[in-house]
Amino acid sequence: MLAGKKLFLRALEESDLPTLQSWRNNESFRKYFREFRELTLNDQKNWFDSYVVRNDRSLMFGIIETKTNKLIGVCGLCYINWVYGNADLSLYIGKDNIYIDTQKDGFAWQTLDILFEYAFNRLNIHKIWTEIYEFDLLKSKLYNEYGFSKDAVLRDNYFYDGKYQDSHIYSILAPTWRENMKN
Repeated sequence: MLAGKKLFLRALEESDLPTLQSWRNNESFRKYFREFRELTLNDQKNWFDSYVVRNDRSLMFGIIETKTNKLIGVCGLCYINWVYGNADLSLYIGKDNIYIDTQKDGFAWQTLDILFEYAFNRLNIHKIWTEIYEFDLLKSKLYNEYGFSKDAVLRDNYFYDGKYQDSHIYSILAPTWRENMKN
């Protein structure tokens, strides 16, 4: 368990899957995910078995609100390259259809603090990167304010709402994160 003030991170459990399925199928969330189709509970179980349980290149966590002890979101490090020390960030808050909050005292910000302390200080990850779509203004705001750098734009990389959209690649390096944590 990785703990902060308002929340803690714990390993995902099979009992979490119906909640994850409902969040992943939420129409207002799904446009931000790489998965474009409705997921069945069996799809969610297959993902859990192959990607969470049997994959040493991903670490997925349930985000638990301390005061209620309830699952409120999901985060993780995906596509971990243990040799080069980098990983892809996964993050969303399902509680109350929030998706992403951007306040420094919010769930997403505290999740990043906890997850990155673990990644950078305990796992020796050097860089965490993520891909978001150009219309994902909440994550763009969060990542910019948190100290990520925009590394690249992948033109016409995603098809949504009848047109091609750009993807934006953001990253944060361990030294940058450590310096930001001092301030």
